[in-house]
Amino acid sequence: MEKKPHFVRREFLPREVPSISLALLLAAVLLLNALLYLYLNKFSSSLGRVETDPGLCPFGHFKFGAVKNCSPWLSCEAINREVRKLKCVGEGAVKKVFLSEWKEKKVVLSQLTNSDLKEDFLHGLKMLKALQSKHVVRLLGYCEQQFTILTEYHPLGSLRGLNETLHIPKYKGMNTWHRRLMLAIDYVSVIRYLHSSPLGTLVMCDSNDLDKVLSQYLLTSDFHVLVNDLDALPLVNTSAGRLVKCGHRELRGEFVAPEQRWPYGEDLPFQDDLMPPYDEKTDIWKIPDVSNFFLGHVEGSDIVRLHLFDIHAACKKKDPAERPSAQEVLDTYRKVLTLLIREAAMPGTREML
Repeated sequence: MEKKPHFVRREFLPREVPSISLALLLAAVLLLNALLYLYLNKFSSSLGRVETDPGLCPFGHFKFGAVKNCSPWLSCEAINREVRKLKCVGEGAVKKVFLSEWKEKKVVLSQLTNSDLKEDFLHGLKMLKALQSKHVVRLLGYCEQQFTILTEYHPLGSLRGLNETLHIPKYKGMNTWHRRLMLAIDYVSVIRYLHSSPLGTLVMCDSNDLDKVLSQYLLTSDFHVLVNDLDALPLVNTSAGRLVKCGHRELRGEFVAPEQRWPYGEDLPFQDDLMPPYDEKTDIWKIPDVSNFFLGHVEGSDIVRLHLFDIHAACKKKDPAERPSAQEVLDTYRKVLTLLIREAAMPGTREML
């Protein structure tokens, strides 16, 4: 039979062209994924800080600003001699806070105001010393005899002022869904750190309403979250039967976890000795409410909320044992961030394939 090469060629050409196009498309997608991977690494390092902080010093030492060498924590004598108070910037139940100056650098000096609460003050100092990390405000010195603590100054203040800060012209460019989600990730990272700290599982007890929670954390100039107030941080050991109660008064409202509320109804008045203790899952219950504040109402924030719906529903389980761990919440937040950035960087890729 006579061969017809021309017809054979015509038969295969239409199949080869789409194959080549598909191969080029897949190569382009792989290249885009590689570029996106590099971008996400850069994004994470600039916004999410790596786990090992090169700025940390050995225990009992500190450095900040442009200083390269670590210095010992300032002693009573050094604080009295070298630190100058400028003005009072805050006062709580336990301590008064002064904006101060040390070697031409702004610092924060905290002093006990109520001698009845000196144990709380000293507990906060103990926690501050033991938990120094990228999640905790930097300790510069202390004087137990005079009940004073010296810490690094952050001009943007506590998280209570976040929305006001983001409306300042200088920071309006930060007011995006991914920056806000990164702040929520920082917050959950702090909770995860406290739940798996070098001291054991710690509960953030000073958190009976949203405003109180936000007051415990600082916003840094490079838009990260640090825990600042560690006065009420009891230790939980569930396996050993060691649980906690956050204070000795009745807690009310939907913000606190169900197990923190008086369980016996209004017929029986609150009695502290009858109130059952609880564990660190109270912190998990509050995460959705705090994250909702972080996300705000910017373009894209509702999409983030939609992706976080399932993990937040799990956080609100009435049974504490059914709630996820802080690590599980953190893992989910990070996955959502990566997914949404990928979708923003490659819109329409799914339709192309």
